[in-house]
Amino acid sequence: MPTSRRDFLHTAGALAAAGFLPRSLPAMPSVPSPVSPDFRGRPCVVASANGLRGVKVAYDRIVAGEDPLDGIIAGVNIQELDPEDQSVGLGGLPNAEGVVTLDASCMHGPTRRAGAVACIEDIATPSLVAKAVMDYTDHVLLVGPQARRFAIEMGFTPQNLLTEKSRQDWLRWRARLNPNDMYLDYDGTVKIKFHTGTINMNAVTANGDIASVTTTSGMAWKVPGRVGDSPIIGAGQYCDNTVGAAGSTGRGEANIKACGAFLAVEFMRQGLGPEEALLRVMQRVIAMTEDRLLGPNGRPRFDLQFYALTKDGRFAGATAYEGASFAVCDEQGPRLVKCAYLFKESERPR
Repeated sequence: MPTSRRDFLHTAGALAAAGFLPRSLPAMPSVPSPVSPDFRGRPCVVASANGLRGVKVAYDRIVAGEDPLDGIIAGVNIQELDPEDQSVGLGGLPNAEGVVTLDASCMHGPTRRAGAVACIEDIATPSLVAKAVMDYTDHVLLVGPQARRFAIEMGFTPQNLLTEKSRQDWLRWRARLNPNDMYLDYDGTVKIKFHTGTINMNAVTANGDIASVTTTSGMAWKVPGRVGDSPIIGAGQYCDNTVGAAGSTGRGEANIKACGAFLAVEFMRQGLGPEEALLRVMQRVIAMTEDRLLGPNGRPRFDLQFYALTKDGRFAGATAYEGASFAVCDEQGPRLVKCAYLFKESERPR
């Protein structure tokens, strides 16, 4: 039986004591995976490169018998709660008004359920709020102030997510918006950060149960209200317990139009290996990209990375240009692996 809301609110957890997380994490219901008795897979966790610490945590948990979604959410919580990591959660880079807004989504393969939140403020672990949406509502996606209210009702503790480090970066960005504005130049020697900050993580257990999660602070200095691909099921992440899982980091606007995570899983369902599936998705993304974001050679002016694993533990990462890496942990331990790519770095439009 699912954990009751009362149990959720009153069971203490270690991170809850620090004021970051809800009172408890409900255990996932036990649902048999539709695999043959002789199925022999291998546990594996893949993630974006910033999830290197997290894949080890997630892998150890699923090998010990924990549910794969609980394991990978624990993995991404490391980055969400790290104030020095400006990609997600606490310390994430804010929008144009200096407000940190976060998005996240998750899927649980064995039960075919999903949850997501978008444009939520003041809650450091949106991945856990997404899971609470999945566990305690009849919905998949909650957004904005109502998502924040739901999180607080579920026992999450609100806090200011804008660290001094991120605030200083925002001030530098704002000072350069217009040379005739009322803001003084902040520091002419500092390079302004324009990045998307996201972590995607996917896992498969030895018996073939799969889960995926993506969490983000989104594009730095975004227009208030902007939501990328991370909280969109089928774009920022997707899993099917009979096939595998996939997710992405990078320019969400480009990925949304291709439904990249869903497409990757469908390609794998058709028999493609994870690497070929992801490269085909990247080709589809480019084909769906408007001219203003392509160079004269037809190559994209943006970065977008995909990650995938299969039910039997095969994995891959892929992107447009050479040089990117992704994180993986299996029986060989945690490590960074180079992504497959379509083009040489020299082909990137300048």
